[in-house]
Amino acid sequence: MVQRNKTFIALCVIMTLLGWFFAGGEETARAEGEVTMFTPYTNIDVTPGKTVNYSIDIINNTGSVQNALLNVQGLPAEWEYKLTAGGWNIKQLSVKPNGEQTVTLQLDVPLQVNKGTYSFTVSAQGMATLPLTVNVTEQGSYNTELTTEQPNMEGHADSTFSYSVSLRNNTAEKQTYALTSEAERGWDIRFKADGNNVTSVAVDPGASKSITVEAVPPNQVNAGTYKIPITASSGSLTAKLELEAVVTGSFKVELTTPSGLLSTSVTAGDSKTLDLVVKNSGSARLTDLEMNASPPPNWEVTFEPKKINSLEPGQSTTVKATIKADKKAIAGDYVTGMSVRSPEASSEAQFRVAVKTSVLWGWLGILIVAAVIGFVYYLFRTYGRR
Repeated sequence: MVQRNKTFIALCVIMTLLGWFFAGGEETARAEGEVTMFTPYTNIDVTPGKTVNYSIDIINNTGSVQNALLNVQGLPAEWEYKLTAGGWNIKQLSVKPNGEQTVTLQLDVPLQVNKGTYSFTVSAQGMATLPLTVNVTEQGSYNTELTTEQPNMEGHADSTFSYSVSLRNNTAEKQTYALTSEAERGWDIRFKADGNNVTSVAVDPGASKSITVEAVPPNQVNAGTYKIPITASSGSLTAKLELEAVVTGSFKVELTTPSGLLSTSVTAGDSKTLDLVVKNSGSARLTDLEMNASPPPNWEVTFEPKKINSLEPGQSTTVKATIKADKKAIAGDYVTGMSVRSPEASSEAQFRVAVKTSVLWGWLGILIVAAVIGFVYYLFRTYGRR
């Protein structure tokens, strides 16, 4: 009988322990199911080098405090992240009964990353798991890019060719780039950033810098197409870009005389015809040239021809300028301005014109003087004896 009682008691103890064991297991499973994690954006598209910030809520639906040990799993080794809450970097978060806490996951997508889909999880160990997906939409790189939307410019030889260039730093560190050019000898290449002339620029990681490249051709440059290679370099990083300038030619015209002498003489009231030489001393064709003059008041200047339709580079032509002086002009030197103008170029010359008195007036003066002398002599002879 005693043996039976002992056996019964033993069975009761075993049944009690088994009941407690299974009851405890049920409570654990229930507790795990009642802690959840939530974020609204679980599948996003990004480009290389971007930073993604997830706001994750950890919700405790149990009647006891839950300590969530947080882990991020499944990310490639080169991806960096950190978990923060309340301004602190954290690994574990305590959540009140029937309450919730928010944790921020900052995820840095590398610049050098392959295009594709990347899945990972954030978990509160033994309590809840949150699956997340990042779609990298472009092939990443670790380099420097030098680009422009308009690499080709056209203008005449007196133009300043201006290009807008973008310098992008596709690295994880700030870089200082030296800016250089290998343009042909005589070309003046200038770099500008933020309105200032520069020889180097600093660019933050993953950022771009706008640079203006100005190219000034040498004097007497010939018409043609010129390459302007530019380089941005920082350590082992180098980016090159080739710009192009199309020079249509230089526009220059000269106005002179066959002998180079810019002076003449004329009698008051008379005319004098001069030979003028108009020369295209540039490297581009000139069209619609017109002759003009600015003579003294009451003077006249006419040209033959008045207009020149076109003049090829190095070519010259003769224009006859007729100067008519004012008939009342007194003896002396006068300045007459003459010019030739086209839509592209112009030239001026100042002529010194010496005015001489008319011979007729000279003889008339002599006659007047002689008459006066004769009249005085007559008076002297007539009244001098009395």
